[in-house]
Amino acid sequence: MAYAQIPDYNNPYSPIFTDKAVYTWTDKVVITIVAPSWNAEKFAIDSIGGDEEHFVKISTGKNSLKPYKLTETDVNSGTFVGEVILTGFSHDVDGDGKPDTNPRTFGSGPTNGFLEAERDKSITISFEFADGVVLTHSAPISWSIGTIKFLEPQYMVGNTGTIRVIDPDMNLNPETIDHIPVKISSDSDIAGVTVNALETGKDSGVFEEKIIFAQNSVSSGNRLFAIPSDTLYAKYEDRTLPQPYNISDELDIIATSSFESNVPAMERIAIEKPIATDRSGNALEELYVNNQLQIVSKIMNTQNFGQNFVHIVQITNENGIIVSLTWIEGQFDANQKLELSQSWMPAKTGEYRVETFVWNSLKKPTPISFPNSQTYFVQ
Repeated sequence: MAYAQIPDYNNPYSPIFTDKAVYTWTDKVVITIVAPSWNAEKFAIDSIGGDEEHFVKISTGKNSLKPYKLTETDVNSGTFVGEVILTGFSHDVDGDGKPDTNPRTFGSGPTNGFLEAERDKSITISFEFADGVVLTHSAPISWSIGTIKFLEPQYMVGNTGTIRVIDPDMNLNPETIDHIPVKISSDSDIAGVTVNALETGKDSGVFEEKIIFAQNSVSSGNRLFAIPSDTLYAKYEDRTLPQPYNISDELDIIATSSFESNVPAMERIAIEKPIATDRSGNALEELYVNNQLQIVSKIMNTQNFGQNFVHIVQITNENGIIVSLTWIEGQFDANQKLELSQSWMPAKTGEYRVETFVWNSLKKPTPISFPNSQTYFVQ
């Protein structure tokens, strides 16, 4: 290869650049070498590095491409570019027991190079600028911990949700759209479903999937069963972790959001005042000590979707001391009416206050009706 002027051996000018400061194991690496001395033909596109005498070598430890040709960006520019795709090493990234990469090393440039790469190594570009004068530039190769989030902190009934995972390590092929598995679940469906989040661009390392929230059908595909007051969960299992993690380690990355309704929580269940009845369901006008009776409540789901509920009956004496506390857990169908009864045997005469409450659960209690109460005198 001829060049327009004799290079200055003592002060060579040929800086080498890469398009990123740090790479992951399956990145595309764009290399630029500014070498005006190698602009041999002012009216043609020149090339450098493609012969053994004045080579360009691209290496990642024990794997290398040499010689590797770079071509001029334009006639008379003196700037030469090429690209190489890192192909990683054999590794299972999705936990199915099978490798998900295709490590290989071949190519002569300027855009057909593939180069195997390991975690915590570096890519080094070497250019023999002149006889015995070799210039180099290196950039580290490392994994990073992925992130996951719902795009909104809260979703309402009728909304569609979006989850986003950012993990450049999962851009396994920078020339195609990749995908990753993400598990989504809710308080009402802990098992949930696994969806495939698609990469937003061929080389983005950003993955997204839209989620439909359903109240009257089971989870399937990208549809998740969730009811108001649920917490929503998204989990991504990251198996490409940086040091000090081992290559075989995995880490669960979790995001949460909340799911609500435009209907205020306290208005989702209608409840009538409690009444005292005998065992046959007849209303009692008078209550007596040591007589078994029933506290009966009529409640109604005012929503067009099912809801979990806990119906609580609390009885206090005239001093405000709780003498009875009972509850029933269950599930409403859409717009269902229920009549619930809980037994009580007064032990002493006096005035008693019977209060009823409806919550969505005992584990994460949220009132879903206004409380109701009735006062009785026991003889």
